[in-house]
Amino acid sequence: METPYIVIDESIAEQNIERMAKLAKENRVQLRPHIKTHKLPSFAKKQLAQGAIGITVATISEAEVMASAGINDIFIAYPIVTESKAEQLILLKQKVSNLIVGVDSMFGANQLHQIAKKHKEKIQVRLEIDTGLARTGVSPETAADLAEQMVQLDHLVFEGIFTFKGAVYEGEGTRDLEAAGKEEGELMIRVASAIKERGINISSISVGSSPSAATVVKVAGVTEVRPGTYIFNDVMQEAFGLCTWEDCAAHVVCTVVSKSKKGHIVIDGGSKTFATDVQPDGAPLYLKGFGKVKGYPNAVFERMNEEHGVIELNGEDINIGDQISIIPNHICSTVNLHNHVFIKKQDNSVEKLDVAARGKLQ
Repeated sequence: METPYIVIDESIAEQNIERMAKLAKENRVQLRPHIKTHKLPSFAKKQLAQGAIGITVATISEAEVMASAGINDIFIAYPIVTESKAEQLILLKQKVSNLIVGVDSMFGANQLHQIAKKHKEKIQVRLEIDTGLARTGVSPETAADLAEQMVQLDHLVFEGIFTFKGAVYEGEGTRDLEAAGKEEGELMIRVASAIKERGINISSISVGSSPSAATVVKVAGVTEVRPGTYIFNDVMQEAFGLCTWEDCAAHVVCTVVSKSKKGHIVIDGGSKTFATDVQPDGAPLYLKGFGKVKGYPNAVFERMNEEHGVIELNGEDINIGDQISIIPNHICSTVNLHNHVFIKKQDNSVEKLDVAARGKLQ
């Protein structure tokens, strides 16, 4: 196999799947994992086989890939605000048994309503709540007003509320995942109560990420959790204390192509191979480098451009022609850069899989 490429240890991934499924089951919370990490229908089916009720995606095209593979319960956790995408939703709805769509504005809700009305359909929607990440989602204070307006649209079915918060507490990144998860869950319960006081039914209170999952599922009233990264894990998850290096199922294999300067090497993996969305030295984790070089604890993956990655050796002995394995800071975005991955099976055979939902932006 020519480098650079991703290897996924199937046994480790399956152990991670089982661990999260057990957490959800023990806390009587439904599990709806986000497929953004693996983007592979076969791994989504493994999650469903272990008790997940459905999957979460970010785009309609991701949902179409999963629906084509026979997955029938899909939540699109992203606001759909254009007529053309609303039309796509109607077609997708006909292929699955349960489709739910995220909204965070009356503009988006009205677009969905008008297209659903045109086709004499009804679309299930969840209202997104901003619980501190300051990305998409409405403020907890305005959620009930918006929900009250949305339920007036008779071609929408108000299914519940959802949020994505991650490792954020009081609006700032944090290592205190217990505090972050508790805050997330309690905020969502308060929002749900305010909406219910308006006489509006809520079926789902959907929360969670891999960092906050273990705590937020313990908040009474939460009905669903949507972690993603846990299936493979990465440097961030290890730094949060959520896993060990042995729990990291995916790594990138690269070849050393140059050692022209004393004390550093150059590998054939740069920003075309590794995600750059999690930069070194940023709060709250202050990671060192762009990934963990397996077997060489002192080496630091210090910088990269498109085709080159520069690793400071710090006394480690690595030479031109050597192949090394690197666990990336963020595995989800790294997988999205690769057309295919190699699955190491339990019998040590290797299977090449196309990353079916890679690059599905629309």
